[in-house]
Amino acid sequence: MRTDRKDVPNRVDRGTVRRVLGFARPHRRLISVFLALTVVDASLVVVSPLLVQRIVDHGILQKDVSLVVELALLMAATSMFGAVLAVIGGWLSSRIGEGLIYDLRTQVFAHVQRQSLAFFTRTQTGALVSRLNNDVIGAQRAFTSTLSGTVSNAISVVVVGVAMIALSWQVTLACLLLFPLLFLTSRMVSAKLAGLTREQMDGNADMGNVMTERFNVGGAMLLRLFGRRADEDALFAGKAARVRDLGIRISLITRIFGAAMMTVPSLATAMVYGVGGYLAIQGELTVGTLLALTTLLLRLLGPLQGLSNVRIDVMTALVSFERVFEVLDLPSSIKEKPDAVELPATASRVEFDHVSFRYPRAEEISLASLEAVARTESADTGEVLREVSFVAEPGQMVALVGPSGAGKTTITHLVARLYDVASGAVRVGDHDVRDVTLESLEDVVGYVTQDAHMFHDTIRANLLYARPEADDRDIWAALEAAQVAWLVRSLPEGLDTVVGDRGYRLSGGERQRLAIARLLLKAPSVVVLDEATAHLDSESEQAVQRALVAALSGRTSLVIAHRLSTIRQADQILVVDQGRVVQRGTHAELLAEGGLYSDLYRTQFLDDLVS
Repeated sequence: MRTDRKDVPNRVDRGTVRRVLGFARPHRRLISVFLALTVVDASLVVVSPLLVQRIVDHGILQKDVSLVVELALLMAATSMFGAVLAVIGGWLSSRIGEGLIYDLRTQVFAHVQRQSLAFFTRTQTGALVSRLNNDVIGAQRAFTSTLSGTVSNAISVVVVGVAMIALSWQVTLACLLLFPLLFLTSRMVSAKLAGLTREQMDGNADMGNVMTERFNVGGAMLLRLFGRRADEDALFAGKAARVRDLGIRISLITRIFGAAMMTVPSLATAMVYGVGGYLAIQGELTVGTLLALTTLLLRLLGPLQGLSNVRIDVMTALVSFERVFEVLDLPSSIKEKPDAVELPATASRVEFDHVSFRYPRAEEISLASLEAVARTESADTGEVLREVSFVAEPGQMVALVGPSGAGKTTITHLVARLYDVASGAVRVGDHDVRDVTLESLEDVVGYVTQDAHMFHDTIRANLLYARPEADDRDIWAALEAAQVAWLVRSLPEGLDTVVGDRGYRLSGGERQRLAIARLLLKAPSVVVLDEATAHLDSESEQAVQRALVAALSGRTSLVIAHRLSTIRQADQILVVDQGRVVQRGTHAELLAEGGLYSDLYRTQFLDDLVS
């Protein structure tokens, strides 16, 4: 991983251009029509100046009123036709741009969803959101304003240039000698702006990270509990100041470039009037031709300036594409095999066969540009689990106990294949979890954690997330079994009550019971409970325990217990310490054996007596 994103070169890989063209392939028909209209519209730029020449030389000076009227009407018709083309072109541009945004966003969203859990433990949400919003919008400009502008400007320059040469090659040559200055200046500025634009995008992402983390309920609560408002203000001000300073630098360079661009056209205009006026006095040019040349020059300046800017525009758009592709190119460490099989819905036997595991290093699963604080981890983190073996037969409860950091939660994560083992195998229903489809495995394994997540939506929507096809009767049956139906009935909006961000409008116990109801609605064969009653008061804990009786009935379960008294009836208790299973047996057997389990139980029992 790169620890300093300023080291990123201010050049764009050529392969990015090929990928961009590939991304445009589904829209090639619309793009072709759009470009054809753009060519026609750009070609009309010479019509009005040439009509001015004929109006002056053959109409006004010859006092031919009918010709003046005819040419004026033709000029008006040309303007109206150009306006119609502009409207149609704008609509096509919108179709192409919005279609590209849709394609990019859906691909990035789908790809990110399929990343391993390790990716999300390192990545900052605000940076990801920035890729889906700011960078995608910046990328789509390549196919709308940048593409159309470049084609239109190129056609206009060619058509106007030919027309000016046909009217007076001497005046045209004198003007064009000044314009190489535009391109030299653009080349000097474009690389600098590309680097600053990349830094500005990173700065906006960092600022978004701060807001995302502080504006959710958990972040806001932490801020108020610790009273760090002044520090938070200073932190955000620093991030915003970086974006401000980069914006000023970009604006300054752009303005200097713009000023240089305006100087050259002014000199060219003076050249036309000077050289053209002299030729008109000498009788080599007509007055109408001089006026036409002046008008054509004005029509030439804009396209030439646009072409001088095209390198800057293209580099900026390609930087956005590069940042989007960076996410799309990050492989997921959890991949479904092409020949993966469907895991039967009734599969319930869980087996760990000499499982060892280590957490992946940062460079294996993350991007430095998606972390405000990126760290290079060259050293292996070491094995978190070592030779773990056990079997949970269908319908059995296997409890995992041990000190904090022993590896209990990691064991449960491997069952649902949130991570892959380093060696050994995890089997569900006698199938290695790496050989089955992810969707079928997710259907079989259900989770309730100590911090049950709820979306900012209604109770109904949160429950239906487990089984979208369920009806109200199924929902109420799950709520009854989870011992929470009475609460939902007491709410004014019932199932349509909005639970708030992460479910924070509900108490911890209420949120846990709704999570259990969601689990029951899913009806998995294997249930994992990761300290589902931790941090609850006694009354809430008892209510959740009653709900868990229904959740575990007839299902294979892996239970991480905060209170050892809650797993006395487990068919097998595994004592985990430093990544190894150091004891196994029933509650009575382990107490009789002594060792770590007996020590943990005695310590907790004494704590309960004291409290």
